[in-house]
Amino acid sequence: MEIAPRIVVDEKVRFGRPVIRGTRVPVDLILAKLAGGMIYEEVMAEYDLIKEDILAALNYAAKHLSDEEVRAIS
Repeated sequence: MEIAPRIVVDEKVRFGRPVIRGTRVPVDLILAKLAGGMIYEEVMAEYDLIKEDILAALNYAAKHLSDEEVRAIS
């Protein structure tokens, strides 16, 4: 089932974690690689992705974080 552009979930693939459509590459893995210092081109080469896949992962994460509520406790 597509949950965002280029992002799908299927309980038979990676235990239902969000992955890039047509792959078994989880969105969180892409984010972790970028956060760890890899550049787009390195991620694309290592996981056989295109730039639109990486941008979709970033967009998916941004939308989910924008809905998150964090409250300061003093």
